[in-house]
Amino acid sequence: MKGKFDYEYFKESADYILEKIDFKPEIAIILGSALGSIAEEIKNPVIIDYKEIPNFLVSTVQSHAGKLILGELSGKKVTCMSGRFHYYEGYDFEELVAPVRVFHLLGVKTLILTNAAGAVNTSFKPGDIMIIRDHIKLMGASPMRGTNIEEFGPRFFDVSDMYTKELRDLAKRCANKIGISLQEGVYYFCPGPQFETPAEIKAIRILGGDAVGMSTVTEALTAAHCGMKVLGLSLISNMAAGVLNQPITTEEVDEIGAKASEKFRRLISEIVKEID
Repeated sequence: MKGKFDYEYFKESADYILEKIDFKPEIAIILGSALGSIAEEIKNPVIIDYKEIPNFLVSTVQSHAGKLILGELSGKKVTCMSGRFHYYEGYDFEELVAPVRVFHLLGVKTLILTNAAGAVNTSFKPGDIMIIRDHIKLMGASPMRGTNIEEFGPRFFDVSDMYTKELRDLAKRCANKIGISLQEGVYYFCPGPQFETPAEIKAIRILGGDAVGMSTVTEALTAAHCGMKVLGLSLISNMAAGVLNQPITTEEVDEIGAKASEKFRRLISEIVKEID
């Protein structure tokens, strides 16, 4: 796949999807680990397996469905990824731009990113939902590395309001309306697939991270390059390494995800309804 990333490469993916639908989605949602139940709320869905889309990536994580779902949610035309792609699966950062660039070509203006994350902030607890105010990424290349494609965005671009304040404020209002309490904080990106060491978590806390995970950041950067508005929401699925005297397991992540899925679904539905 490397070396093929020009405008036409991504357009081929978008054109294939547009042939399957009679509308242009305005909002895209990327669902993280154990959060796939939100996709079940989409009305009149058109479901496309990632494997069918030309030049698209394929999810290898067992808990990710690997399907693109297009339809209507809370009265808005949406596209939803049930399953995402990660650096730890073997993809280069430059490859991870694919979904968001395709969304841009479909007409998407707003991107909602969700993930399951470990709590670094000891005042958080499993089951909390954290609005991402900002992120820290200190490793690896930028997904924008290489030849810039002007059709998507400029060579150099500002990310000071990448997680759009307007959407963060909207999320808080929606949560208050339906009686859900939210946290807000900084998401720290780690490459995975191993969970972080207790020493790493201590360093992340010193650096200002509130939650830690292995996704989301490449998608947010790509969206910012494309000029999209971005909202990031982390489900706190566990306390990070060293906070509690117990190992971290994927079963714990899935269990908390299942318990919080209804709360998360209601929040996402309300936010989508209120987006202009």
